Amino acid sequence: MKRVQRVQDMLRKHKLDAFLFSSQANVFYLSGFKSSHAYVVVSRDSFHLFTDGRYYDRAKEVLKGWDVRLIKGKAISELKAFLKRLGVFRVGYEEDRVSCEIRRQLRGSLKWVGFSGFLKEIRSIKDREEIETMREGVRASDRVYSRLLNMLSEGMRELDVRALIVREFFKEGATGESFPAIVASGEGSAIPHWETSNRRLRYKEAVLIDMGLVWKGYCTDFTRTLFLGRASSEFRRVYQVVRDAHLYALEKVKAGVKLGEVDKTAREYIRKKGYGKFFTHSTGHGVGIEIHEHPRVYYKGQDKDLIIEEGMVFTIEPGIYLPKKFGVRLENIVAVINGRGEPLSGIGLDLIEL
Repeated sequence: MKRVQRVQDMLRKHKLDAFLFSSQANVFYLSGFKSSHAYVVVSRDSFHLFTDGRYYDRAKEVLKGWDVRLIKGKAISELKAFLKRLGVFRVGYEEDRVSCEIRRQLRGSLKWVGFSGFLKEIRSIKDREEIETMREGVRASDRVYSRLLNMLSEGMRELDVRALIVREFFKEGATGESFPAIVASGEGSAIPHWETSNRRLRYKEAVLIDMGLVWKGYCTDFTRTLFLGRASSEFRRVYQVVRDAHLYALEKVKAGVKLGEVDKTAREYIRKKGYGKFFTHSTGHGVGIEIHEHPRVYYKGQDKDLIIEEGMVFTIEPGIYLPKKFGVRLENIVAVINGRGEPLSGIGLDLIEL
């Protein structure tokens, strides 16, 4: 119940009597229970989970120590009535996670206080159990990628490759994809978020694979770029620059360093090599229960001066994208363990030619 206790500490800090959590991610983070329709109410001295008849019996069975309550009618009306019975007045809610209709329904005698990212700092620091869960997921993804290398061949559609990835995820015990896998070949690999298509893999072309699975409620994220046949000298040169930029950024991941320095390190190296304008996204992002979490690993923005702390987990994924030619991206999830960045994947960064 440490997570709930931390929320209760935050209630006192923000002078709130209670908080209503409505997002699936935060409900799961606090309770360990996943459903499409559940709410968590945390007051200064109690915590409760509300869900409907589809999930109620299971929630009662698995959530030991929780007060689990059945939603019988309109959820917001029942939650408001419950909060009044608790005797609370100032109640926080997830302003960034609710619809305009829910905001309208919240109006009433209670004092509602909206917050964006109320738990983002707490969730950005993973405990040992979370990191080990994510490591398990990443290693399952590694096994899928290793098998995939033996399945790829010229003439396969990108969508065929994605179908193989999804099938192998389930064989490993994953509960799904953390995002739709990107399989980008040839010129498509020069588009960072290419939409996997019916295009067929061709000899003497790059293949970029960006994939992730969901493991015990946590996401993985992994990218490698390989080549069918023997790579051209230009591809090899670009690949080496991206690989080195990734490793330099990884060296920068240390507790006490500003997060923006990780991005600057990769970006400046790529710029010095003449490819600065072809690196068009941030170096990474936080990852956990959701595929994109706080913080963003970028030299600009509100997270640039954030100090790296023990337990932070984020991606390192520099890339170079040459229009009408090819793109290269190499991505690992990195956890800050014993003060230094540790890649959770065991797959190397060396170029693979098939």
